[in-house]
Amino acid sequence: MKLRKMLSLIFAMMLLAAACGDDGESSDTTADAGSDTTADAGSDTTAAAVDAPPSAESLDIDTVLAADLDNCAEAPSGDPIKVGMAMDFSEVVGFVDIPGSKLVPYVAELINCAGGVNGAPVEVQVADVGGDAAQAAIAAQELLDWGAHFLIGPPFADFALPILQTTGGQVPLFVAASTEPTLADAAANSYLVSFDDTLMSTAAANWALDQGITRAIVFTEGEGIPYSGYNPDVFAQAFTDGGGEVVSTQTYVWGVDTDFSSQVNEIAGIADGTEVVFSAALAEQVTALRGQLEGQGLNDLTYIGTDALDATGLAFVENNEGIAHTPHVSISPGDRNDTLLANYEAAKGEALESRGFMALYVDSMFLGIQAIVDCGCVDPAEIGEAVQNISGFQGLSGEITYAGTGGIPPKSVPINRIVDGEDVLVDTK
Repeated sequence: MKLRKMLSLIFAMMLLAAACGDDGESSDTTADAGSDTTADAGSDTTAAAVDAPPSAESLDIDTVLAADLDNCAEAPSGDPIKVGMAMDFSEVVGFVDIPGSKLVPYVAELINCAGGVNGAPVEVQVADVGGDAAQAAIAAQELLDWGAHFLIGPPFADFALPILQTTGGQVPLFVAASTEPTLADAAANSYLVSFDDTLMSTAAANWALDQGITRAIVFTEGEGIPYSGYNPDVFAQAFTDGGGEVVSTQTYVWGVDTDFSSQVNEIAGIADGTEVVFSAALAEQVTALRGQLEGQGLNDLTYIGTDALDATGLAFVENNEGIAHTPHVSISPGDRNDTLLANYEAAKGEALESRGFMALYVDSMFLGIQAIVDCGCVDPAEIGEAVQNISGFQGLSGEITYAGTGGIPPKSVPINRIVDGEDVLVDTK
């Protein structure tokens, strides 16, 4: 967390600096760390040298998702649309970036199977940022040298900011799974695909208030710390603004602590059992905390957390009944996301993890392609201008608008809850 904060401060001052100009060779790194991920690869011409695909009204997502890889249309033969993915395969966010970097090339296969984008094939190349800021910049330069028309990047500022410093604001970057509001900057060509932390934690607070809960216990990693501290800050402010009271604020180490005995002992002397417990903690941390609070007789507390619960398998851990969270997508059997993920599993022989995040990665590619279609251009800076004008785009993760937003789409926040062992949608904020 300290590293993340330091890097954020360092690179925030360089967002609009010129590109670093590294002459590294193009990378063929994949989610499996080896083979070429290009879908129906074409020439190696750069983005500036290819012709734009003919304009069309919109990208037909349903036609893409319905493509049958065993019965494809005539292969597209135009100049390719190149999608670069700078992904973090480290333990920090590999649980979302690794499956995301597998699904996007598969969807590119579907696009090409359906005839491409007005005759243009889509190619995807993946580069691993290696959990390192310097490597993130190198990976971004490799993708730019390859000719990427736009980039899909990692969630945290530690590695997204070096990528933005490398692009110099000239190439659109979709930080697919990020909720950090500081990463949204249309002027720097940087866009969230999800709602941000502010909207997410405000929605959680309002949901708790709607349940008639007026007392809250908040767990934080520290005021102002990105994600693990910022979300609790927002929740506490929204909860008190709505008439509630934060009766206890506790600190912990995000992703590490599972022994909350000292915090629980303090809470036991304050709580009356009617409180909501909020944090941005991982699923195993929340259920460990819950078990220890129940050991003190606090059996009727309400628990709600952030998208971290969805990413870390809340639906599959023990003692999860009744816990609420804010996923990016509430997936129902047979809907578009469920069908896409089932088709991927059938085609590739593996089920993807972090299912609720996968739509964000696919939408990142769809949004970049939609911008190319809208502007009839392939210059990345012009593509970025077209992204800024996107309004009402119906993606797999919901409706996305960038026009007039600065780079954060004003999306609805689903509230899911474990009910009778099933992870179900109970509200939308």
